[in-house]
Amino acid sequence: MAVTIRLKRIGKKNSPAYRVVVADARSPRDGRFLEEVGSYSPMKAGENFTLNLDRVNHWMHCGAKPSDTVASFIRKAKRAAKAAAAK
Repeated sequence: MAVTIRLKRIGKKNSPAYRVVVADARSPRDGRFLEEVGSYSPMKAGENFTLNLDRVNHWMHCGAKPSDTVASFIRKAKRAAKAAAAK
């Protein structure tokens, strides 16, 4: 089973919000998923996403491939965690 970490759209029309989910690559965008690992609110300024890096790393270790957008969120979250640990 090919597993991806991708966005699932929720929210109303003209007010998008997304959940970062781990899903089978064959399932539809808003269909079934294995686990929810974060969220993304594009309408919000500043820090507009959250990720559970422990679970993301677990799924990536198991072979899950992140989408391009989620991969950029992971890079930003890892950078922020590294900076927080340095302080």
